Amino acid sequence: MNRTVGRTAAILASATAMAVLHSVSAAAAPAQAQPCVQKVAVVNNAGFVLSWTPTARTGEQSAPSDDYPINQTRIIDLSTTAFSEGTDVRPYAQAVGGTNEFGSSYVSYCDNGQTATYTVTGTTFDYSVTRLT
Repeated sequence: MNRTVGRTAAILASATAMAVLHSVSAAAAPAQAQPCVQKVAVVNNAGFVLSWTPTARTGEQSAPSDDYPINQTRIIDLSTTAFSEGTDVRPYAQAVGGTNEFGSSYVSYCDNGQTATYTVTGTTFDYSVTRLT
């Protein structure tokens, strides 16, 4: 009987060790981007007219802003898009007559009233889209 108990304990210990090893080797889910915001604002501080589109990591996009000139801002409320809460997004800017550029970093969509602000600086073919807040 003692031998059977010993074997059973060894089998259980082995199974437990395998379960622990399996859970440790599983890849961690990617962290949600910070900050978590409801709205994205893009300030045009560049020398051209631009529009921008909220874009998810998957490449999914919502409707773009209108074209707007220097010293103006456009805000898109992500609650009016098809994105679900928790989706990481960043602006994809289109310079009229120029190139397209992605925002420097992602933010995560949360229905919380907060706004992330990006600024666009540079010229039609050489510009950046940088998150300020």
